[in-house]
Amino acid sequence: MSGTAWSAARGARTRRTAIDPYRPIAGSLQLPSAHIEIIDQSHERCAALGLSRIERPDHDPLGRSDLTLARERNLRLYSHAAPVMEMLHEQIVNSHSMVVLCDAAGTIIHSIGDDDFLAKASKVALQPGVNWSEPAKGTNAVGTALVAELPTLVHADEHFMHANHFLTCSAAPILDPRGNILGALDVSGEHPSYHPHTMALVKMSARMIENHWLSDDLRHVMRLHFHGRVEFLGTLMEGILAVNPDGRIVGANRAALDQLGLSGAALRMQSLASLFGTTVGTLVDRFRSPLATPLSLQTQGGQALHVLARFNWPVWHSIEEAAGSNVRGAAAARPFVPAVPVLAAPAPPGLALLASGDAPLATLVAKIRRVLDCDIPILISGETGTGKALLARAIHQDSRRAHQAFVAVNCAAFAAAPVESELFAKISAAHGGTLFLDRIDELPLPLQGQLLRVLQERQLTLQGGGPPLALDLAIVCATHRDLRELIAAQQFRDDLYYRLNGLAVRLPPLRERSDLLALAERFVKRESGARPLQIAADVRVLLRGHAWPGNVRELINVLRSACLMAAGETVLGREHLPDDFLADAQAPLAPAQAAPDPAAAAAMPEARSLDAIEIDAIQRALDAAAGNISEAAKRLGISRNTIYRKLRWNVARS
Repeated sequence: MSGTAWSAARGARTRRTAIDPYRPIAGSLQLPSAHIEIIDQSHERCAALGLSRIERPDHDPLGRSDLTLARERNLRLYSHAAPVMEMLHEQIVNSHSMVVLCDAAGTIIHSIGDDDFLAKASKVALQPGVNWSEPAKGTNAVGTALVAELPTLVHADEHFMHANHFLTCSAAPILDPRGNILGALDVSGEHPSYHPHTMALVKMSARMIENHWLSDDLRHVMRLHFHGRVEFLGTLMEGILAVNPDGRIVGANRAALDQLGLSGAALRMQSLASLFGTTVGTLVDRFRSPLATPLSLQTQGGQALHVLARFNWPVWHSIEEAAGSNVRGAAAARPFVPAVPVLAAPAPPGLALLASGDAPLATLVAKIRRVLDCDIPILISGETGTGKALLARAIHQDSRRAHQAFVAVNCAAFAAAPVESELFAKISAAHGGTLFLDRIDELPLPLQGQLLRVLQERQLTLQGGGPPLALDLAIVCATHRDLRELIAAQQFRDDLYYRLNGLAVRLPPLRERSDLLALAERFVKRESGARPLQIAADVRVLLRGHAWPGNVRELINVLRSACLMAAGETVLGREHLPDDFLADAQAPLAPAQAAPDPAAAAAMPEARSLDAIEIDAIQRALDAAAGNISEAAKRLGISRNTIYRKLRWNVARS
């Protein structure tokens, strides 16, 4: 044992003996030395303040008017935290405990909990209006977490005051995007009910509140979502950076600081160029489409990250990129020069972006326009990759809610571990804007009932006397499955279906659309910048002859790769197309003007079903990727889960 650890352990043993030599409850938990050091330092601070272990502390709460004033000062914190607290309590209900929210000074401004424990907690004034800072209550999770600025557990006799020894408390500070303390979230209960997972739930909930605060506080700047593993994007584990139009980092969540190994102050001295060797214009070009896939970037220290960018402000370009110079490869090598933002021409309204000449799609858009801002839920169905998320965002952009939040929720993320707190915190974040429930068919049945209640009442009802949070939001849902079949199989609630099915529209798959080449030309023009590429005639034949099992998403991935390969040229030719696409297309190379060959037409094999074409395309992609599911999914522009599902279904059918 090192000298430091031995000294800390000896100090802890001495302290416990002084408190009660016959009952070292906290010592039985085998807590790490870092925890012991935090408690010892807190006890030393309490002793220096002259606090007594046995005297009755001040239990008088704030007067009603002062408590109201404290809540008003922290109304924004309460609004973000209350729904998260509600869901956190549901995770620990009947565990003889309560959830507590304190402001930055340690004053409790809101609490909910089990009735039997609330009565016991009131005896030590663990209730709204009472201050639980260290100077007021000695060592306790809330007060010590605010001083240490770290998640803190205080168990049983680790509390400085004897009156609090029956408690076990787990608290985490809540920070704003600049690292300032907003308050603390705490779960307190009777010490026999201690569970190590409680702290994990508290830290997760505090992180959720911080993420919502960041999105609300910095909604008018670019938000960079990143993680070293692509599957963690969209979860509480992802880092989030807030970036100004000039490329400066202006805020970050705690996960970003942890992943990058930087303090908030150090990170705010960075820019996109100094941190990632890229520019705002490059990211805008890549992520202006909601269908864009994650981008792989490296920090200047060589750390590999997967990145998604989200932004609500108009599209910006750097002067160099507007001039068409190819600076992507040289960005990291150049000394940092802040990009001068140039406002691009205004983009057409959201739904107008979908107008590309396909008559059924035009009819669909006309239907949606008739119900915009009429408080009618819209249910979008369509195969994977048809652009359901793009349509949802276009609906939001054309609505009166365009300047409010657009919150996208991937319901499939809850299939493995339903977490009500995360789902309903996202619903709360959509207040005033649009809530997009993607893959609604994969929402677990327990959460379907909870969602139905919230949508019917249009409010989040809170326990513990807090006022309900009214919800004003537009609802857009998307699914690639037939919900009526799921209802018949008792996998989807019929009452929720009828609540969501205000206007049902179906996005056609790419193979059924007449505007495939128009879409391709539009995308190639956008990707090739100031020197637009022309699509060669034989490439047009290949594009029209392909089955496109990955739909628009697959088309975008194929063309993006081709445009990169054709950089500096004027014609996008067959040689620029990805090899796996050429293998899948199975289209003969012939002049575009050639007349149809009747003999060749007669010799064509019998048309196969769409399912057979999809399975064949998946199998070819797997062969080309040497069996690597992730690589095959990336090439097809579909998810790994889709590949697993298609292959399982094919095996079961055969």
